[in-house]
Amino acid sequence: MGRKSNGESSIYEGSDGYWHGRVTVGTKDDGSPDRRHVQAKTRPEVARKVAKLEQERDAGKVRKTGKAWTVEKWLNHWLENIVAPPAITENAFSAYEVAARVHLVPGVGKHRLDKLEPEHLEKLYRKMIREGAKSSRAHQVHRTIRAALNIAVRRKYITENPALIARAPKIEDFEVEPYSVDEVKRLMETAQKRRNSARVAIALALGLRQGEALGLKWADVDLTLGTLTVRRSRLRPRWKHGCDDQPCGHKLGGHCPQRVALRQETAGTKSKAGTRGIGLPDELVSLLKKHKATQDKERRQAAQIWTETGYVFTTATGGPLNPRTDYTEWKNLLKAAKVPDGRLHDARHTAATVLLLLGVAERTVMGIMGWSNTAMAAKYQHITASIRRDVAQRVGGLLWEPSETTDESDDEDGAAGEPIRPSGHN
Repeated sequence: MGRKSNGESSIYEGSDGYWHGRVTVGTKDDGSPDRRHVQAKTRPEVARKVAKLEQERDAGKVRKTGKAWTVEKWLNHWLENIVAPPAITENAFSAYEVAARVHLVPGVGKHRLDKLEPEHLEKLYRKMIREGAKSSRAHQVHRTIRAALNIAVRRKYITENPALIARAPKIEDFEVEPYSVDEVKRLMETAQKRRNSARVAIALALGLRQGEALGLKWADVDLTLGTLTVRRSRLRPRWKHGCDDQPCGHKLGGHCPQRVALRQETAGTKSKAGTRGIGLPDELVSLLKKHKATQDKERRQAAQIWTETGYVFTTATGGPLNPRTDYTEWKNLLKAAKVPDGRLHDARHTAATVLLLLGVAERTVMGIMGWSNTAMAAKYQHITASIRRDVAQRVGGLLWEPSETTDESDDEDGAAGEPIRPSGHN
């Protein structure tokens, strides 16, 4: 078979003694035909290679031409040019960036993208867990490489995504115990002696996420109607040095006197359901009014060094609270209140559990908590043994406590300690 000029595949014997095949698989970036070349010592061999290449072309599995990517180069390109905000949220991007920089690039970054195997990823996950990483962290790394390689497949830099074949680490389920009623009271009482005490009440009573609570502004709160609206989430700040001409000597950009912000103060809520209005208990309205009066006093004392940001919870000079500082304050509060150590997010579990225990309709709980699907309700129903026992004792007290009108003649109608059935019912 001779050379063909109409775009069909061709097989021919070259002057070098080898058989050659050429297959048109598409068009290049400049619009010219993308003709791929294969060769073999015999015609049947090259015919099989041509047929295979044609099958891959027809199935859309032919890799693009050009220098092959390494995993490291592709991840950096994906982060910088494809998923960088505003394509995704700052928090989502931060999770991807950490997974790539800390785990994927050091672990599998030198592999050619088209040579990466599922086993390479599985070995990385096992190594992470052996070295003390939680299974949830390894799973985050898996989700990151899967997302990055999905784009590489769509753009035909690789034909298959090995992360779809690799066995992902199983996330260990652990039950988060919400705080008991007594512990919540101790936390609230101890918080009253500290700055921003209403911050703790917001977490325990309404279950706002940390970013949502720190992103609240007074414009979002109506103390007359007793409502607030969640519209944004406070982001953890990231900084770079701003002292290019005269280095400040600090290693971290956040410590530089001329630091420059790398991200905005706030972003939208976690999901569409996260933007929501919430009614406030009267007690919380009172706490917020007291908090506002305290903040007004701090504003007067700070005078010209006060920064007007409009946030409900601020520093002593009006600036927005850093999520890291807020977390440290929570840990200190737990110690001061002599409450078992736990995450700040456990306050959200507590609020959700209380609402569900009170029998609030699931759809209403979803609206208050900002959940986007009903599956979250099951996840947050962490009813502790102490709460179950408390409920049991109350039920027992209600059913078996002697009636105020009971007299001695009642003993003939039923056994002691047992509920009395009305006559006519067996």
